[in-house]
Amino acid sequence: MNLDDTIVAIATPPGRGGIGVVRLAGARALEIAAPMLRLKHGLEPGRAVFGELVEVCSEAAELRSAGQPGAAVPTQTTRIDEVVATYFAKPHSYTTDDIIEISAHGSPVVLRHIVELCVAAGARLAEPGEFTMRAFLNGRIDLTQAEAVRDLIESQTLYQAKVAAQQLEGALSRRLQPIKQKLVELIALLEAGIDFAEDDVSVLPDATILGHIGAVRLPLEQLSATFAYGKIVHEGLTLAIVGRPNVGKSSLFNCLVERERAIVTATPGTTRDLVSETVAIGGIPVKLVDTAGIREALDEAESIGIRKSMEALADADLVLVVVDASQGETAKDAELLRQAENRPAIVVGNKSDLGVKDQGPGVGGQRRVCTSAVTGGGISELREVILRHIGGETGAQAESGFLMNVRHQGLIKDSLDALDAAKNAVAGKVPHDMLLMDLYNALWPLDAITGATTTDDILNLIFSTFCIGK
Repeated sequence: MNLDDTIVAIATPPGRGGIGVVRLAGARALEIAAPMLRLKHGLEPGRAVFGELVEVCSEAAELRSAGQPGAAVPTQTTRIDEVVATYFAKPHSYTTDDIIEISAHGSPVVLRHIVELCVAAGARLAEPGEFTMRAFLNGRIDLTQAEAVRDLIESQTLYQAKVAAQQLEGALSRRLQPIKQKLVELIALLEAGIDFAEDDVSVLPDATILGHIGAVRLPLEQLSATFAYGKIVHEGLTLAIVGRPNVGKSSLFNCLVERERAIVTATPGTTRDLVSETVAIGGIPVKLVDTAGIREALDEAESIGIRKSMEALADADLVLVVVDASQGETAKDAELLRQAENRPAIVVGNKSDLGVKDQGPGVGGQRRVCTSAVTGGGISELREVILRHIGGETGAQAESGFLMNVRHQGLIKDSLDALDAAKNAVAGKVPHDMLLMDLYNALWPLDAITGATTTDDILNLIFSTFCIGK
């Protein structure tokens, strides 16, 4: 990948629409774009200019391409579309290069033709994520911000978009910066003690070194603890609704989905297969899975459905165990509750509009949530309980700069492991020059999060997941 090339790509999603954008970035962007644009005014940095997309038709060019000298034939142009061209002059652009964005009508044929004209004039087709990679390599954004661009594009809910926007503004980098600074200060003190020992530079006592390590380790542990919630924000979670036949699982599923997605009848065993739908609860994508009622199967199809229900219970991130609140707890209910004891689960007493019988504590001593799929009673409370299970009682939702990326979590763990090795080295009276190796091993993973010491292999892996044109 030659970063000196001028690159071009369609920056809007595939398909037809009112507007489509072609992005051209590099030192020759103005030179390449000029012949295909007939504008009302000259291009100015930061200004959008209305004009026409034209194609140069030169008979002389055709004669030359055929190997004939050809006389001087007047050059003509053919109008293709009305466009708006926007010029972003370096370094005040997304990539810090000169950028021309041509907004045309969203016809795939027209957009593709603009790209072909640019390539014919000397541009190169952009690789996936190459615009954002240039922004990173040119120092405009760090690696966490580059990854946040992808997360923002892929967000399914408004809350995910807001979190990605925080990361794009550098929330994680700002949280890491003081931690790295403390670690660098400790490394500098130890380096000075080794390099200038003859000049009476004091050597740090063990207790002071351990205090510095603890001051670095504590905020890293707190950051690492945010990954459980951040992973759910990033990826969403799966919620399985299980229970006996005819306790109202499908009705409850429809209430949470807010439309008639699953078939509901008074006949037990109506649901034979898994029915799934993704909804947003508190801004978190939640994949709801309605399952077949669990009982002794009456036929082969129901047997397969029940087996899938048990698999869904085992695979789900959170389980709603639905019981009939108007009846006493049956042996099958008790068995399901026992199976769910070791899993994050919520017990839902449905059909509360028919009366509620005392059925004891929920899974793990939790209180039951009483609902009525008929009247809608308790549904809001159930959503709140689900949200508490997602975010816990610590108010993780209010934090900014939390971990959402498996790569980041792995690097934080590597840093914590290196700090533990440094603590053991201090306890073992290891020389400071060896102790420094552990401290550097703790610093490098933090640099790799923001991109200060990231290898080309990691960069290629990250940016290959981007779409072309971004």
